[in-house]
Formats: sequence, structure tokens, C-alpha cells
Amino acid sequence: MSYPPVFGYATASPTVTGLLGTAPTRFWPFDIAPAPTQAGYGLPYSTHQLVYGSPENSLSCPAGTDLVGIQVDAYAKTVTQARTVTEALRDALEPHGYVVSLLGEEWEQATGLYRSGFTVEFWQDR
Repeated sequence: MSYPPVFGYATASPTVTGLLGTAPTRFWPFDIAPAPTQAGYGLPYSTHQLVYGSPENSLSCPAGTDLVGIQVDAYAKTVTQARTVTEALRDALEPHGYVVSLLGEEWEQATGLYRSGFTVEFWQDR
């Protein structure tokens, strides 16, 4: 299963890079987002991760395409900022995939940050 180039799609948007920076762009795979004490940390930031996928199976040959669902979450100090980042990422990713669910919003007591997110699906050729 191939992972879609969501970082490239996001960084092609001047709106996204205006919000998430360029050196680095704070749009991290979920497992490498820096902690507040690490270099590269800044707010707002966003994460992405594969949450599901399925091959487009056929009886006559191996699957040539996979459907993958990518979860995108934005974190910020204010709810307005989290929503703004979420909307910018949605606009950057939708020309390439389909937003299929809105994941809601929450305030995380442990971090003091607001989170907003969505799931976007992509058809990926193998």
C-alpha cells in the first residue's frame, strides 16, 4: 500500500505554508511531531497518518489500486487557529482526494491545545 504524497500537496499551498511555516513546515507524520521541548516545535502544527486502506481487488489479477484513508489533525492555541489550519489543509488536499469525514474538535487538557481534524481518502496506484 503506497502512502499518498500529502506533504507535497500541502506544501504546494501558499495558505498552508503561511500558517505552518516553511523551514520546517509543521505538517508532521504523527510519530515524528516534535514535543514542545524539541527543535522544530511550533504552533500551530498538523499531523497526518494512515488510518485505513483496502486494495481494489479483482478476480482476474492482483489489485492495481489501493484506497487509503489519511487522518489529518491540526493543533493550535485557539479554536479559530485550529479551524483555519484544518480548512487550509482541506483545500490543499481535496483536489487530490476526497474528504469523507470530519473528526470533530476538542480541547486537550493535557496540552492545552485545540484539535480539529478530518479524514481524506485517496486512490493510489501501486
